[in-house]
Amino acid sequence: MKLATLKDKNRDGRLVVVSKDLSRAVDASSIASTLQVAVERWSEVARELEQCYQALNNNERADAFDFDASQAMAPLPRAWQWLDGSCFLTHGERMQKAFHLEPIANADTIPLMYQGAGDDFIGPRDDIVLPAEEHGIDFEGEFAVLVDKVPMGCPVDQALDHVKLILQLNDISLRALAPREMQTGFGFLQAKATTGFAPVAVTPDELGAAWSNARVKLPLKVEWNGEWFGHPHGSEMHFGFDQLIAHAALTRNLSAGTLIGSGTVSNNDLDAGAACISEKRALEMIEFGQPRTGFMKFGDRVKMEALDLEGKPLFGAIDQQVKPYGE
Repeated sequence: MKLATLKDKNRDGRLVVVSKDLSRAVDASSIASTLQVAVERWSEVARELEQCYQALNNNERADAFDFDASQAMAPLPRAWQWLDGSCFLTHGERMQKAFHLEPIANADTIPLMYQGAGDDFIGPRDDIVLPAEEHGIDFEGEFAVLVDKVPMGCPVDQALDHVKLILQLNDISLRALAPREMQTGFGFLQAKATTGFAPVAVTPDELGAAWSNARVKLPLKVEWNGEWFGHPHGSEMHFGFDQLIAHAALTRNLSAGTLIGSGTVSNNDLDAGAACISEKRALEMIEFGQPRTGFMKFGDRVKMEALDLEGKPLFGAIDQQVKPYGE
């Protein structure tokens, strides 16, 4: 099943069911007004949403309309909780080597995770509006899961039962502001701007064999200003989403509608490129002694997309341009 949220007068948009090929949609607000409501009432509404999805794919819905990704908000426009991991160890290791940092203790046994801002997500075609280029504007391609209510102490072997939807995102980062915040030990605030999402959230079965071992085993294709930047594969995620959920729920309940991210997708294979500028700069520092690639400028555009195993659209594409605040 594929779900999206379209812009309307409501802050949380209007829930729609989207066809498998992302070409058509049908209003689902009579079943659940928003995606947040759907996740909270998943056991009550999932079957009806699935029936709607099947009817749409079989061309049995007279009320279907063309799906326009430019009118999509983030599938979940705001979240009760947005927790982002850093689960591709290659990414962290390259950053440590480039900046001569000490390895983080137990990073291979305890997931790294911070709590981000879940109150202001942006849609797949929305501009990335920021105050200054000097802040070091970067994109980060990631995958994420959306869960229902997870009880405190949820064990790893029960965690995947709580995954309702899978998403793809662009975690927008301001690299010039990050070092100080990391040194304080309090986590990111200014260094993490808004987060952009691909238009469609999908149930795990839509990935088929690509949803395996609690990982999205697909390449994430990234372009910067129309040129290839990378296609790292999600299979090298060190911790699975089941482990991330259990880690986050160790000492707290997770409300229905909590989003948990994978962190920047990164691979050992240098030919896979990167999913963020910072990692490419780190590789340049390791090889040449200094970075050769700058960060994003106003007017720059980033595109991200993950296709299914048959090479067909899955989440839809993120295609965003950086714009100055107040323009």
